[in-house]
Amino acid sequence: MQVVTNILMTTVIYATPLVLAALGGLFSERSGVVNIGLEGLMIIGAFMGAVGTIATGSAWMGLILSIIAGIILALPHAVATITFKADQVVSGVAINFLALGISMYLVKYLYNGAGQTPVVPETLDRVAIPFLSEIPVIGPSLFQALPFTYIAIIAAFITYFLLYRTAFGMRIRAVGEHPHAAETAGVSVVGIRYLAVIISGALAAMGGASLSIAIGSEFNQATVAGQGFIALAALIFGKWRPLGVLGAATFFGFAVALALTGQLIGLSAYVPSEILSMLPYILTILALAGFVGRAEAPNALGKPYEKGTR
Repeated sequence: MQVVTNILMTTVIYATPLVLAALGGLFSERSGVVNIGLEGLMIIGAFMGAVGTIATGSAWMGLILSIIAGIILALPHAVATITFKADQVVSGVAINFLALGISMYLVKYLYNGAGQTPVVPETLDRVAIPFLSEIPVIGPSLFQALPFTYIAIIAAFITYFLLYRTAFGMRIRAVGEHPHAAETAGVSVVGIRYLAVIISGALAAMGGASLSIAIGSEFNQATVAGQGFIALAALIFGKWRPLGVLGAATFFGFAVALALTGQLIGLSAYVPSEILSMLPYILTILALAGFVGRAEAPNALGKPYEKGTR
């Protein structure tokens, strides 16, 4: 029973940053802007979360600074793809390289050439919900979780409500499906897309911050380690729907949990530990190969908007 609890707990922990980053990608891509830069946004969020916490002594302040950093980094992607109509994939890749380069340069500059930040003075530890946290098996994993986990779950349901029950969500979906029709109806395609990309940067950076000030306690080159791309896969696997994204991210979190707890449950006796470490990335490839063809992306995704054209 303890093994099951450990697997559930690890699944929830490692699904959390994926949910936040994938929800960020959801806002951007639902508006029609491809966001390959989720990895870079998570990197800058993890970096600023750690540096901000070290500088201020407060993990909550580090989180706020990471969100601001994510918004700032998302803006060049918005300007390049929306205003100047640059290739959205190329711009996202550039964001990934830029974030990693800037963060590692600043780490070395700020901490005397070190390859990582010092350990943060404060982390956002688990918060237990009275009574519910005492439920066997699921209590310690679901109701004695990191603040980021509660934020991610609430964010998924808020995103669902926003997209399908509000005028703002309708505008995002309209801009991502039929931008010319939306413009005719008085919706600012450029304004909605800018706002969606900014929200994307904030959420993805928050997911990155969870890796450095909650799940971990420092930032280095391997802190994010491709999780932005896994979040992108969760977005596609979840068919660009908030609750689908929540389920897909949990699935990939379970893959990470199996990789990390393989030795504890005896899997390493049958499967080499190297294969277990590769498991999250293998499942990502298999999920994309099996589902990307059947997942229906927003109709205008990746298409620059030209006012007055059809």
